[in-house]
Amino acid sequence: MQLKLIFTILKILFFLSLAKTQNISSFIHVDQFGYMSNSEKVAVISDPQTGYNATDEYQPGQTLELRSVSNDIPVFTNSIEMWNNGNTHTQSGDRGWWFDFSSFTEEGSYYIFDSTTNHRSAIFEINENPFPDVLQAATKMFYYNRCNAPKQEPFAQSNWIDIDNFTQDDAVRSVIDQTNPATERDLRGGWFDAGDYNKYVTFAHNTLHQLLTSYENNSDIFTDDWNIPESNNGVPDILDEIKYEFDWLYKMINADGTVILKMGSLEFDINDAAPPSNNSAPRYYTPTCSSASLSIASTHAHASKIYSEIPELIDFANNLESDAILCWNRFLDFYENNNLETNCDDLTVKAGDADWNEQEQINHAVIAAIYLFDLTGELQYSNFVRDNLNFTDPFINNAFGSQHTVFLEAILLYTTLENTDLATVNQILTQAESSVSREIYTSLNNDLYRVDLPDWNYYWGSNMTTANFANLSMTYRKYNIAPELNEELERKAREVLHYFHGVNPQGLVYLSNMYQYGAERSANEIAHAWFIEGSDWDNALTSLYGPAPGFLSGGPNQGYSGALTPPANQPILKSYRDYNDWFTDPAYEITEPAIYYQAAYIQLLSNFVNTEIVSSIATIHKNEIDIEVAPNPSSGSYVISGDIKNNEIQVLDLNGKIIHSFYNKNSKADLNLTHLKSGMYFIRINMPKQSHTFLRKIIKL
Repeated sequence: MQLKLIFTILKILFFLSLAKTQNISSFIHVDQFGYMSNSEKVAVISDPQTGYNATDEYQPGQTLELRSVSNDIPVFTNSIEMWNNGNTHTQSGDRGWWFDFSSFTEEGSYYIFDSTTNHRSAIFEINENPFPDVLQAATKMFYYNRCNAPKQEPFAQSNWIDIDNFTQDDAVRSVIDQTNPATERDLRGGWFDAGDYNKYVTFAHNTLHQLLTSYENNSDIFTDDWNIPESNNGVPDILDEIKYEFDWLYKMINADGTVILKMGSLEFDINDAAPPSNNSAPRYYTPTCSSASLSIASTHAHASKIYSEIPELIDFANNLESDAILCWNRFLDFYENNNLETNCDDLTVKAGDADWNEQEQINHAVIAAIYLFDLTGELQYSNFVRDNLNFTDPFINNAFGSQHTVFLEAILLYTTLENTDLATVNQILTQAESSVSREIYTSLNNDLYRVDLPDWNYYWGSNMTTANFANLSMTYRKYNIAPELNEELERKAREVLHYFHGVNPQGLVYLSNMYQYGAERSANEIAHAWFIEGSDWDNALTSLYGPAPGFLSGGPNQGYSGALTPPANQPILKSYRDYNDWFTDPAYEITEPAIYYQAAYIQLLSNFVNTEIVSSIATIHKNEIDIEVAPNPSSGSYVISGDIKNNEIQVLDLNGKIIHSFYNKNSKADLNLTHLKSGMYFIRINMPKQSHTFLRKIIKL
């Protein structure tokens, strides 16, 4: 099946003809998408000492160059700075250097070059807005994770099309009365929660809040043309995508305000096939739970205020409000009678334990009360905050952790509302002012890779917790809690973003299959049932299609329970492996995505996207020419047809080496690559008369 036209030219390929003799270095770490022109820009140079790459050695030259992609000319040079006197960074097992090119601000496409070793970095952009396409790709994850929705062109790229899935969800039965058809409910809709296909009410809590907050923080960047089925309807596409989840949540709510907790399959190996449409076994829903009622009250109150500002969705906003109040009152029945339900989920429906303990419910109840107070102005909700704030664990422990990202946003919002309790406001601000001074929100220098988070951050889902520490920093900055620290708080968040984009010991963009967006090293495998080991969507470089772009990998996990090395027996930040085998190994502990991981990353990224329109020579060339390469994939015989007459045709390997080229005089050309080993290659056709470069990824079976 032929791959669709690539949205944006791979920046690496534009440069290939200039870099035939240079290695894409695994030792020079940059944000592979780019840097804002006037921001701090620091590349990390590594020399591994311990871990899976300990036998690799790298001694850089004392001076590195920043080179322009357009002409391969150095535009900036600077000496490197040794990190921490040459000591090894314990978390990564690397020693290293920093190369600072912050003072260079001219827009364009660049790479860092070490003339001593002939190593170069990935190509990246410098401009006022390097990340908008990345944000769209990351947000598109939710479209690909839609349950009970076909994935069709033009909304899905051709490699990730699928017919409708889980059609059996129109008749989901109660797990405690499985043979009774009277318990059947239509529970179609919503998002797959993570790498599995199940759906949870409580697991959507942080996801929805963080996506809604992302929109509130920077609404102008979320436009109505992101190529989903609802595009161009007058509603920002992110709100349409969120509404898809809310429409499913509506079906989980009962008339008395009780809410079903989750739905899914009875065993891990039921309904786990790829693609999603290849699953037909019955699914079941769990009993209701006070946690689920509370989650609905919280998310729906937050959303109602936002959707009420869109004239076409006033009725929807009103329904959100009425459901929020209904479910809040039901939760209060549990709370005031000291009868919170904490053991609703007995895991008969497999995967995550979805109920909340009492402490979590108190924390989330304060969040819900704040959004209900913001929505309605009724003092009963403010009084609940006043009366219960001291029972939340951030105030018990005098600390905010990454799990409190939504909580911190809510309580600081409370300080800005009218008719609040002034003593409560002062208590919140005092706690926030005390907490923001902790180094965890501003420090960089203790970490070679400039993230500087404690060891206990790097367990299962560390990419979410890492993003959320940066989100805490930006939340303090948003509410101006410590004006003198605002610059450092933003700096911390920006460096965390660069970590996700390649400034990490793996030198890896932690988003799946981002090659078409400019990444040169990206997560090739994701532990997701659709993209699982052995499927056509297994690996971005070696399988037929690879995973869809933009899924955030789980991240390094020092608590990995399997036997493979890596991830086992590694420095913390190297407790990672680019793989997805959950049949014989718990790859889900390392590379599984999740909607809440994704929302945390999107909230972070959206702080650094703006409405500037930027184009550079490395991104303006697109596959807009009528050229076809077929069949693709192939065992080695291809036919290239179209506007190719009197042009040179080149075949390149993944390292950019031209392995075959010929001058074509006709409108059709036969290409025989049967002698090459299986894998991915690129066809490039330089077309000087049309001022175009045609690029196409091909698969050799």
